[in-house]
Amino acid sequence: MKREIRVKDFGFINIDKRTAVTSSSVVNKIKWLSGVPCGHMGTLDPLASGVLPVGVGNATRLFDYFLEKQKTYVAEFTFGETADTLDSTGVIVKGGHVPTEQEILDVLPKFIGWLDQVPPKYSAKNVNGKRGYDLARAGVDFELPPKRIIVHGIELLGKSKETENAYNLKITCGGGTYIRSLARDIASACGTLGLMSGLRRTQSGIFTLDNAIDLESLTQENIAQAVIPTQDVLPYPVLVLTAKNAYKIFDGVQIETDEKDGLYKFYKDELFYGIAEVKSGKAKIKTKLC
Repeated sequence: MKREIRVKDFGFINIDKRTAVTSSSVVNKIKWLSGVPCGHMGTLDPLASGVLPVGVGNATRLFDYFLEKQKTYVAEFTFGETADTLDSTGVIVKGGHVPTEQEILDVLPKFIGWLDQVPPKYSAKNVNGKRGYDLARAGVDFELPPKRIIVHGIELLGKSKETENAYNLKITCGGGTYIRSLARDIASACGTLGLMSGLRRTQSGIFTLDNAIDLESLTQENIAQAVIPTQDVLPYPVLVLTAKNAYKIFDGVQIETDEKDGLYKFYKDELFYGIAEVKSGKAKIKTKLC
């Protein structure tokens, strides 16, 4: 039986994910409601809540354009204990002291800028064709190589009112940063143990909590109204070609242009067609969306 397509204008739905809900379950529900393929733009652990942009329809082809977008989190780090998962869902091991605010402030500058970060073993990192979390659950001993990340800023917000021996921190970073690893490494720099006991993503690129919606509010009747059009999400200028043979760009031909090098939104008549790239005075279609 053919599925009914309920979303004809593709784009993004910005979900405020709840704690204890998996990112994949959010995607699966939106896929069922919309009747078209969907995918999230940057997973959130079940422990975490907050901004989870979901690409609907052909917008999923834009995943690579969002990998390096800046993200902001409010994290809760508990000190004096750690876990195999580096968060409070794992097997807890006690040890070390709880640092003072000044001790934490003294080490935070070491974690701003470009860093080589070792991902958690309980992660989706690929190890010889298998996921890290599968190997870790099976008790296999392995090491993950460090990954280059960038942290734009860390602000200590003070002691947590929810959890004993914990502090809240605001972290702004690039894509691919593991907040759980930051908890481990900041604690280690303070001479103790630490884990992530709470996390809320407040921003992912242009997506913020201000324009996020609760998944439970979506229905088959209103889901189309929740879609943010693809062209409204992309922070690129519009490419206009004036050459007589400009139409040949749709056949894969590079067209001369005076525009600067970079990425552009591109239209075919009134229809948003995709992303074009200009390089050395030549324009070509980079990603086709229709």
